[in-house]
Amino acid sequence: MAQVLEFRLPDLGEGLTEAEIVRWLVEVGEVVAVDQPVVEVETAKAMVEVPCPYGGVVTARFGEEGAELPVGAPLLTVAVGDPSGPSAPQGPADASEAAGRSEVSGPPAGNGTGGSGNVLVGYGTGAAPARRRRVRPARPVPGAQPVSRAVNGPDPSAGAPAVDGARASSPAVGDPGAVSGAGTGPGGRRTRPADGRASTAPAGAPVSVAGRTAEGPVPVISPLVRRLARENGVDLRQLPGSGPQGLILRADVEDALRRAAAGTRAAPAPAPRPAPAGDRIPLKGVRGAVADKLSRSRREIPDATCWVDADATELMRARAAMNAAGGPKISLLALLARICTAALARFPELNSTVDTEAREVVRLDRVHLGFAAQTERGLVVPVVRDAHTRDAESLTAEFARLTDAARSGSLTPGELTGGTFTLNNYGVFGVDGSTPIINHPEAAMLGVGRIVPKPWVQEGELAVRQVVQLSLTFDHRVCDGGTAGGFLRYVADCVEQPAVLLRTL
Repeated sequence: MAQVLEFRLPDLGEGLTEAEIVRWLVEVGEVVAVDQPVVEVETAKAMVEVPCPYGGVVTARFGEEGAELPVGAPLLTVAVGDPSGPSAPQGPADASEAAGRSEVSGPPAGNGTGGSGNVLVGYGTGAAPARRRRVRPARPVPGAQPVSRAVNGPDPSAGAPAVDGARASSPAVGDPGAVSGAGTGPGGRRTRPADGRASTAPAGAPVSVAGRTAEGPVPVISPLVRRLARENGVDLRQLPGSGPQGLILRADVEDALRRAAAGTRAAPAPAPRPAPAGDRIPLKGVRGAVADKLSRSRREIPDATCWVDADATELMRARAAMNAAGGPKISLLALLARICTAALARFPELNSTVDTEAREVVRLDRVHLGFAAQTERGLVVPVVRDAHTRDAESLTAEFARLTDAARSGSLTPGELTGGTFTLNNYGVFGVDGSTPIINHPEAAMLGVGRIVPKPWVQEGELAVRQVVQLSLTFDHRVCDGGTAGGFLRYVADCVEQPAVLLRTL
């Protein structure tokens, strides 16, 4: 007897609440093994292959390629066990109905131990026996009749229209009846119309928004949205959701807060203005994440920028001598990174972050160095862990590995987060200077322009030297201009006289 299990989009970590389906790796009817990748999704951080914790036959998939799904939304259903049993689904509709009946959570079976092993955050790894999720019946509404599911024909006793057995969209995880239209069926099991629409409540039922009762739960999946509403006193039961099936998104809560701050009451949206001609490119995925982070940096960080020109002739000669001596080639970026870590050891204020709630500056004892990399998918900032412990050769190898991964789109979320200081070599674009935006929540970023021959006064005489412009953008809350200037001057001294680094080796 086969048991149909529903696999939902898991928590991908780093506070991510949604992902876009890029490519399905399995078809309906295909046999999958435990922890086999079944779909490739793109988050705001990276491309991720999602493994399924169940082993069996894929009976249904939810979502087309290019669709965005919130964490907790159904991905697919898998028939586990003997497919020849009487309960084995015969098609997508039957599989969906069976999935709605099983509603199994807990450790998946299929590997002989009752668990799937470490896969992603939030599921798998369990070894305890599988348990059915306890579903609480929806709170009754005075005067309302329960809505039941009729399969393959109308219920003559209830007079309700027939439902063909197709599966309705799933509610928020842990929120029985979260989507409007939920009712209770035989045995207290929660049911809903198959098309996901709200049922019509009789007169006198306490309805507030989109058919939701004032006492019932609300369609919210993200715990971040719940916390934002709770901390700001927003009543989610009175808030219309703009997501699928009335799902309340973070943007809905933020819009309510803006209306409250302006002292205005919620009103019907005005007629939209005609959209200007031209292409409309959605801010989503990597581009959307970059936009959000840069906007937050400009909004929260009081930044300032200082810059200086430096003679990089001796640094270029030192690199040429290193590479002529044999062994792996040393990159210029690695030498600049080594200079940065030495400067941060002398000026630790710039390797810090600001805890706004506690009103404290947190100085960090490890340097996780981010570096800007331009890819076909947009600008990303991979992070070199513990850069202060690496030499130039090790830094060169790690920069090369992370750059290749960035260009192929295979960086993990962990390789894109956790930076404490960023090095931005915009000189590769052929520009001399810039005022970079700090990579929130860091406190500073060093920008490096192109190295070009320029007239330079050397020992009282005019000469042609390799000159570079260095710029430092810093959070003025963590230090004053004297500290920032001291950091930048030390970096420039190391660029002009690489032997200065010998003091810290």
